Amino acid sequence: MEKKQRSRLNIAIIHPDLGIGGAERLVVDAAVELASHGHNVHVFTAHHDRNRCFEETLSGIFAVTVYGAFLPRHVFYRLHAICAYLRCIFVALCVLLKWQSFDVVLVDQVSVVIPLLKLRKSVKVVFYCHFPDLLLAQHTTPLRRLYRKPIDFIEEMTTGMADMILVNSSFTASTFANTFKHLHARGIQPSVLYPAVNVDQFDEPLSYKLNFLSINRFERKKNIELAVSAFAMLHTPKGDVLKNHNLADATLTVAGGYDKRLRENVEYLEELKSLAEQQGVSDQVNFITSCSTAERNALLSECLCVIYTPKDEHFGIVPLEAMAAGKPVIACNSGGPVETVKNGVTGYLCDPTSQEFALVMAKFMEDPEIAKSMGGKARQHVRESFSTKTFGQRLNQFLIDVSRSKKD
Repeated sequence: MEKKQRSRLNIAIIHPDLGIGGAERLVVDAAVELASHGHNVHVFTAHHDRNRCFEETLSGIFAVTVYGAFLPRHVFYRLHAICAYLRCIFVALCVLLKWQSFDVVLVDQVSVVIPLLKLRKSVKVVFYCHFPDLLLAQHTTPLRRLYRKPIDFIEEMTTGMADMILVNSSFTASTFANTFKHLHARGIQPSVLYPAVNVDQFDEPLSYKLNFLSINRFERKKNIELAVSAFAMLHTPKGDVLKNHNLADATLTVAGGYDKRLRENVEYLEELKSLAEQQGVSDQVNFITSCSTAERNALLSECLCVIYTPKDEHFGIVPLEAMAAGKPVIACNSGGPVETVKNGVTGYLCDPTSQEFALVMAKFMEDPEIAKSMGGKARQHVRESFSTKTFGQRLNQFLIDVSRSKKD
């Protein structure tokens, strides 16, 4: 008991927007798992909509405090990065001014707050890098490049000030080294901490209906049009990918995070609906925005398989959730899914083309028993390699190690 008390930490987690998404899921899992290890955990954020969030943020397992909700997310749909920086800086300043010192602060996504937090010498800062932001931002015009240059510089400089850097995959770790060359030259290397899924939240699959399921935020980089086009190709005679099956029974459900405050979400949803109509499958494609965890689990329980369309995704939590629910995954043969989906065993990794995806979709439709067999192996794979327990143990050890390093 005495040893456990000495290891108990006061931990703050700073995240820009505690909504619904893969990054938010990781933050919530981190908070829950760290609390289960006996630590005091407090999440600070600039936005937390109680009607659009993960249930655990309302359960009282850990505290959630919002600072700066009045600050804008954009200025006339521009300057998103600067606004995100200002919001997170405001959160960090409030933490410094209003709260007693924490042992460890886990900073998620936005590194600009790290030098502020380091003003308190007793605090250790751990930065979780999902992917270098400078690679996600557009640099397509001279004005954009001018706008991004100081932001990109600040990102690399402040990231290197963290006491420990964690990334979500080996793919991100290699990208980190190739992108932040100055940090790499200084010997700064991140450690990999895979996100995780609680397998027990998913019941055994109820059925394997002829429904293909896509789950992603409604953002263009998620490449959801690939799922719509591949599904439409099943209905095209010249595609010649499906035989001896009644296509009228097949459906595609496109579900995911949707925020009407975000212009891209609104526009992209309309683009996808138009695409389904143009390709003649609008009657068989269902769009569901911001479904709850229970609704998502129900969709996973009854689908045939999950189609995951982002190319070069740095990790991707959806394939893990699908496999944990006992459903195989069709994903692009790049990025994080290469590390989580066992090709030909728990799903298929394909080139990002409609033809390739449609061929595998047809295979599952012709013999749903393949999906059932793969689904069982997928569930076991996640339980063994990507459980929240494993994630929590590794994160807990990382934070204990970095907190003890202050005595060196």
